[in-house]
Amino acid sequence: MPALRVVFAGTPDFAASSLRALLQSRHRVVGVYTQPDRPAGRGRRLTPSPVKALALEQGLDVHQPATLKDADAQKTLAALNADVMVVVAYGLLLPRAVLDLPRLGCVNVHASLLPRWRGAAPIHRAIEAGDAETGVSIMQMDAGLDTGAVLAEARTPITATTTAGELHNALADLGAETLATTLDAIAEGRASATPQPEEGVTYAAKLSKAEAELDFTRPAAELAARIRAFNPWPVAWCTLGGNDDARLRLLMANAEEVTGTALPPGTLLPPDADALRIACGDNGDEVLRVTQAQLPGGKALAVSELLNAQSPRLAEGSRLGRHAKGATP
Repeated sequence: MPALRVVFAGTPDFAASSLRALLQSRHRVVGVYTQPDRPAGRGRRLTPSPVKALALEQGLDVHQPATLKDADAQKTLAALNADVMVVVAYGLLLPRAVLDLPRLGCVNVHASLLPRWRGAAPIHRAIEAGDAETGVSIMQMDAGLDTGAVLAEARTPITATTTAGELHNALADLGAETLATTLDAIAEGRASATPQPEEGVTYAAKLSKAEAELDFTRPAAELAARIRAFNPWPVAWCTLGGNDDARLRLLMANAEEVTGTALPPGTLLPPDADALRIACGDNGDEVLRVTQAQLPGGKALAVSELLNAQSPRLAEGSRLGRHAKGATP
């Protein structure tokens, strides 16, 4: 099997997993592209991306152009004479001229089963939507947003306790493994790409902090899925007693099957030994069970530990959310 000359383009931890897999393969990484260093941490010091850190550790040439649209950047890329360019969560759009540069084109690792969840946040949106499974797609890139033909895919389940952080890590490993076998198939001339179907297309919009505030008039299953989808970022939250400065962060939850409480949405019901129980739904007749949470100024804890602290803000009958404004926090 011939070895391919590969240019790799990626930025976050998710992409670093694929780069690590390429470095362990027979293919040769001849250059790495990543986003420019960004301020991070309390001191806001310029910090290299995880992909850059790994590339430097391996002695690879690193390129950090602000854009790939100008002629100088494209000339530099062309000089690497790559057979294929692998793109994983790079963060820059690739113009047509760049897509056409490598002899075998550009290949992308996308964290969904395309055409479902094209776009910026496929991992989070799959959990939020209540999908039972997701996966990775290895795609031959074209000029559209995640519209290219699919070379390979691999699937994994989403359970009732899967968080976005856990799914991210699982898909990073699955994507790296699938990428490596797909490049082998490309090198041997046995890879074939299947156009994405016209039906079943959905878009995964970028997450925002604003959408992490919970509305307890929504169904319990929807709220539980949103809590897991937003863990570890931006983290679902609600106000305590309607006070904007007092926020309860919610990290793990499920919907209770028993219903019939019919109390105002956001009302704290008698707790379990290990869960806060919150009335929710349009009529307050559903129950959301929260098993991990974080009080203002505190650490994220199992709810059993929070209940042991006997915080008056979590007392039975208190109300959570903005509709509780005027209630005692």
